[in-house]
Amino acid sequence: MKNILFTLLLALLILPARAQNKLVIHADQGVTTISKHIYGNFAEHLGHCIYGGFWVGEDSPIPNTRGIRNDVVAALKEIKIPNLRWPGGCFADESHRMDGVGPRAERPKMVNTHWGGVVEDNSFGTHEFLDLCEQLGCEPYICGNVGSGSVEEMSKWVEYITFDGESPMANLRKANGREKPWKVTFWGVGNENWGCGGNMTPAFYADLYRRYATYCRNYGENRLFKIAGGANSADYNWTETLMREAGGHMQGLSLHHYTVPGNWGRKGSATQFSEADYLNTIEKTLVMNELLARHSNIMDRFDPQKRVALVPDEWGAWYDVEPGTNPGFLYQQNTIRDAIIAGTNLNIFNNRADRVRVANIAQAINVLQAVLLTNDQKIVRTPTYWVFWLYKAHQDATLLPVALTSARVAPPANANAAPAPFRREQRGVEAINASASRDAAGKIHVTLVNVDPKNEQTLEIEARGTTVKRVNGHALASKSITDHNTFDAPDRVSVKPFDGARLAKGVITVKLPAASVVLLEMD
Repeated sequence: MKNILFTLLLALLILPARAQNKLVIHADQGVTTISKHIYGNFAEHLGHCIYGGFWVGEDSPIPNTRGIRNDVVAALKEIKIPNLRWPGGCFADESHRMDGVGPRAERPKMVNTHWGGVVEDNSFGTHEFLDLCEQLGCEPYICGNVGSGSVEEMSKWVEYITFDGESPMANLRKANGREKPWKVTFWGVGNENWGCGGNMTPAFYADLYRRYATYCRNYGENRLFKIAGGANSADYNWTETLMREAGGHMQGLSLHHYTVPGNWGRKGSATQFSEADYLNTIEKTLVMNELLARHSNIMDRFDPQKRVALVPDEWGAWYDVEPGTNPGFLYQQNTIRDAIIAGTNLNIFNNRADRVRVANIAQAINVLQAVLLTNDQKIVRTPTYWVFWLYKAHQDATLLPVALTSARVAPPANANAAPAPFRREQRGVEAINASASRDAAGKIHVTLVNVDPKNEQTLEIEARGTTVKRVNGHALASKSITDHNTFDAPDRVSVKPFDGARLAKGVITVKLPAASVVLLEMD
């Protein structure tokens, strides 16, 4: 008997270990569309996002079309930017529409009190922004002023932009050089009205929202998708109140949540961080999943048909500014860590596409977790940019349900003894997160994030309900989690063809590099 038991034990020991990581894709069960608008960007009058980022003026030596940088437009078109949110952010609630129309030399100047106290000359206004969106081929998302504006002002702004007929506002638009109206779908009725947009209570803002939204008219064939100013992170009472008091008057409800590794006094460096800091940041990023779940549960009680979209229109990492830069400009670098943050958030959004149908990373250029950095004539595509390049395959594709079993990444032994501001209990995170979709041509795309900063992870993928005949892909990875692109080395981190996937007997075995984002395409 002992010999039999010994033989069985020996056999178990020499058998190949079961894969710790397994992904099952239910390829025949997709019903929800991943809206392309989840992949939106955000452009605020903050630092060098607009001026020097998008806008250089017609007389600039930097190649431009009507003052808008050609290289920026080309780069954003490459990732199929679907919508662009503007003019803020906090700037939206001190921005007045008439200041940004008419001859530029006659536009009034103002102080940008939120962001650096610099002079804003309003040379980039309504016409320039909508020209930018036309050059990009994307939908405008305009955020109106509730905090310091008026109902009349917002109503007339909608009329100025979208009315095709005879009216004072339409005639003024024509006099300013635009004969035909623009098509504008996404319209934000205020921004962060719990804070910089007026420090309002949810009940007060709900009443204001209904009033302002009433006068945001649909003219001709233009139909506004009205987005109410939603909660700050875990303020569930705000969502409860807005849905109860104003849910029937909106098409979207925003949510703002930033990944801040430290605290608001000292957030930590964008480029100099330890493995413990890194994993702490990823833990904080994964809070987004809980936030979306809990806000969605509240919305489900008032809107079981999911008519109202949950709109995370400000998300991303927020660190201390780069040394030597204006603290009010929020300029930070962008590393492999940020690619992991971006891929993780986008996988979360994809998997909740039944409720999340619009989202905007903060911000597009030179601010916070930017996809692009510019400096005079130079331009850098950040690691975050390359994540959007990989994930564009999901735009308007059908979400495929997935079941993922993943190993966990434990925090370093000394993680919980880290100095402030990173001192907090770290529990570790799942090594892999993923989302999958099927496009109109029938191809399946899977995006995989290996959070593990040091170790390759092997993943087995089974696609049920289909037969996979071929698999290829692209990957974003580098030698160190602190690696980033600079103006002197703009291509240090970029997407490369991926050959780490093998198909055998219906199972795909993938070797994911440490701290990587991978896109697989299956036929």
